[in-house]
Amino acid sequence: MRNTIFAAALAGTALSLSACAEAPEETTTAEETAALDGGEEATVSADAVLDPNTATAEELAVIDGMTPELAEAIVAGRPYDSAMAFNTKLMETLDEGAAATVRERVFVPINLNSASEDEIRLVPGMTDKMVHEFEEYRPYENMEEFDREIGKYVDEAEVARFRKYVTL
Repeated sequence: MRNTIFAAALAGTALSLSACAEAPEETTTAEETAALDGGEEATVSADAVLDPNTATAEELAVIDGMTPELAEAIVAGRPYDSAMAFNTKLMETLDEGAAATVRERVFVPINLNSASEDEIRLVPGMTDKMVHEFEEYRPYENMEEFDREIGKYVDEAEVARFRKYVTL
């Protein structure tokens, strides 16, 4: 009987605490919010990687290194059939450093089984060693295999980051 009363009291305390807990804060920063026509705002999650083939000009315009003019040019230049084609568009108006900054947040996902070495090198944070590892394990049967094989060389967080830039 004593255990039942203790369990009920503990459950009631936990329920009370969870009801009083605050909702998690938004992860969008001020730099990622921009005013649009009509006073609306566009926000992009701080860790999101946008596909230039589907993102709106408003979503693109809030990315670091992006101007409204470049965002419009990217939308007008669709579709991008590869990361290389998208990078060519960026390089029309940006230097390599600025293009690299944009590619961190806007990227055409590369196919793990067919991407060229040059496309793999466009993945933000890619090193010579990781280019080799990406290519060594081809063909990938599924993303779990990618996680397992690449996870031999980098931690889970880095594997998760790489997954934002790749597809099968």
